[in-house]
This record gives sequence, C-alpha cells and structure tokens, in this order.
Amino acid sequence: MSNKPLEVPAPTSEPSPPRIIAPTLRSPGLWILAGLIIVIAAIAQLIGPVEISLGFAALSLLPMIWALAMGVGISTQRIRPMPLDLQHVANAVMAVAVLVLVARLSFTLGPNIPFLLDAGPALLLQEIGNIVGPICLALPLAVMLRMGSATVGATFSIDREGAFAMVTERFGPNSQQYRGVLSMYIFGSVFGAVIISLIASLASSLGIFDWRALAMGAGVGSGSMMAAGSASVTAAHPEFADQILALSTTANLIAAIAGAYLGIWVALPLADRFYRFLTRRQSAKDDKKADSAGKLLKTSADLATAVTDAPIVKMPLWISLSMISVAGVVVSVVSTGGFSWDMVITYLAMALLTAAGLWVARITKGKAPAIIIVITVGTLLTIPASPVASWLLQVSESVDFLAVITMMLSVAGLSIGKDLPLLRQIGWKIIPVGIVVIVATYLASTVIAEGVLQIIG
Repeated sequence: MSNKPLEVPAPTSEPSPPRIIAPTLRSPGLWILAGLIIVIAAIAQLIGPVEISLGFAALSLLPMIWALAMGVGISTQRIRPMPLDLQHVANAVMAVAVLVLVARLSFTLGPNIPFLLDAGPALLLQEIGNIVGPICLALPLAVMLRMGSATVGATFSIDREGAFAMVTERFGPNSQQYRGVLSMYIFGSVFGAVIISLIASLASSLGIFDWRALAMGAGVGSGSMMAAGSASVTAAHPEFADQILALSTTANLIAAIAGAYLGIWVALPLADRFYRFLTRRQSAKDDKKADSAGKLLKTSADLATAVTDAPIVKMPLWISLSMISVAGVVVSVVSTGGFSWDMVITYLAMALLTAAGLWVARITKGKAPAIIIVITVGTLLTIPASPVASWLLQVSESVDFLAVITMMLSVAGLSIGKDLPLLRQIGWKIIPVGIVVIVATYLASTVIAEGVLQIIG
C-alpha cells in the first residue's frame, strides 16, 4: 500500500480510470486496520464520558469523541504514516458501518410509530431549520470574510452528498459555488460529528429545550452527524433513549428526502439571491479577488478531481461486516462489563439487514437506496404485529446504540488523514463558516421543533 503524500492531479482532457484497491485476508494492512479499530474503540469505551462544567451549562465528551480523536491522530501522525490506501479501505468500511448503525436505529422505530405520529408536525416543520439556520447566520459571515460566490455553495445547506447534484445543475461543476459545496463537504466530513456532538451536549445541558426538540434537531441529513448529535441528547436524557433515537432517525430520513426538493427549489435560489443582495455594493473586481483569495488549486474542477477521483475499493462485503461485528461486540463487552451471545446475534441480524439493503440497492441500480431498505425492513421487523418483534427487541438491548457509534467513529477517524491536505487547500475561511453552518442548522431546527411542540402541546 502506498505511502506517497496526497497530490492534487492536474486537469486533463480525458481523466484516467480510477485506481482499484482490492484487499484480501492475505493483506497485512487489512489485519492492521481491523486491530486498530478494535483497540481504539475499546480504549475509547474504557475512558468513558467526561463532563466539563461551564458554569451555566456543561459539555459531555462521550467515548465516540475519544474514538474519533485517536483515529485522526493515528491517520495523521508522521512518525509511521498510515498508508493512504489503508485509509481508503477504512473509508469503504465506514460506509458499511453507517448502514449497520442505521440497522440498529431501525429497531427503535417499530415500537415508537405512534409516538412519531404524535410528533409529526414538529418532525416535518423542523426541516425548515436546515435552510434558515445556515442561510441567515453562516452566509452573512462568509460575505464578511469575502469568500466570494463560493459562499452560496458553502452555506445554502449542511452540504452532504446530494448538494453536489443541486449546485452542479444550477451553476455547473467548474463554478465557485461548486467549490463552496466541496469545501463544506470536506470540512463536515472531518469535523462535523465533533461539532454537532458538542453543540447538542451544550444545548441539552441548558435545560431550556424539550428533549424531543433536541432529538429532532440532530436529524441534519448526515448519518455520522445525526448519530453524534442524538448520542449527546441520549446521554443527557437516558430515560428516553429509544424515543430519542426514533425521533432523530426519522428527522434525518425526512431531511434526506425532503431536503433534496427544498434544496433545489428553495434553499439554493434563496441563498443565491441573499448573497447577491449582500454583495450588491461590491465591485466585480472585489468579487473576483474574493473568489481567488487564498486558493492553491487553480480551479474548482481540480478540487473536485481530488475529492471524487479516489481509488475504488473492491472488498467482499462479508469482510467489512466481520470487521465491524467483531469490533462492535468487543466494544459492547467493554460497555456492559460482560459477554452475551445476544450481542453476537444482534450484530448478525444487523449484518444481514445491511447486506439485504445493499443487495436491493444494487439490483435496482440505486433506485431503492440501501439506507431506505434497511430502515424500512428494520422497522417492519419491530412493529407490534411482527412475530419476531419482542424477541428482536429483547436481544438487541444487549448492544447499546452509543457503543455502535463509538465503533463507527473509530473507523471514521482512521480514514480522515487523507482529507486534511485538501482541507488546507481550501483555505482557513471555511473553518469559521463551517462551524456556524453546522451549529446554526442544529439550533434552528431545534428551536423550530420546540416552538411547534409548544403549540401542539
């Protein structure tokens, strides 16, 4: 596996085919990665939560934060650099780990469907916060920092995968707006889970928000951010753990589905008009200077190439699921202080559900996304009418949701080192802007959900 530093490829007329990484059980690096995941997750779980008092509030640093920090430290250290190929393999394992987490979350939805229906108006309307928050707060900040027209792409939403298509259709792949999306996407991938975990913990400790509103606010459309936010809310309100997970998962699903339509028809046009209004007195020369300030890459196409032209990892699904399951069981043992075969059965059930979701997505060519299949089937298995509901719910209690997140973010941390050179390329301005985008999205959604809950009682 290669130890070469990440290089931004020069634009060419015909892009070269992506390189293929195909690790097997005979690959030493694969065993090293599996060992690192297990050790990091176990140590993070042993450290446990640490609460920092701020006087008027408190921050709770959960094991998942330690797991992510250790993973990032290992993937970025220079004493014995972690091969980039191995980081790409970790990224592929991470994609599967997210679906395993979703499978665990789906087990909380079936029993809580009546509860979700009661909170329906708040669940739907809180999605407005995903638009209002970043546009009203982060966009003016980006204008003040003179980010140029990249501001629109960076601040019209929290910028996950779907944002690429939205901005490409409206502005094109070589636009500054597209570069803004890429910048925010990279920033969110590296720091998003930590930021939303801290703001959710802080908001929960203030005692001014209903726990249901806090849970809904965590559904920002990103699996890892949602998991981190809901984990902090659960830590503050453990007596409502299942309901919190059900609310945040449903809100996240709504954000993923409705967010596409709201992004195309509302958020992106609104951000563009607001940006033009705020910069109406800037000269064209000033705007052009803002677009190119601090930019090391020649065009946004170069940045897009560096982000999207990653090697293709071809690894049997059963290997990823085995790594995830073994690490997950170890973390659950550390978390509970003892081993139970129910843990093994639960991870086997989640692995089968994940495999089924990916299989359906493949045969339908992506028309039925794996995440939708996993959530739907998991929910149907746990509704009261299901013959296996009571057994599955009893067995899955052995695997705590927070322990699954710790395992998942251990994998995420080991894949982040490859993205830091790109983060340096996009300039420092995305750091304050990105923080405000994530914080504003969470708080705006929470405030709207809180208001609706107060109205409907």
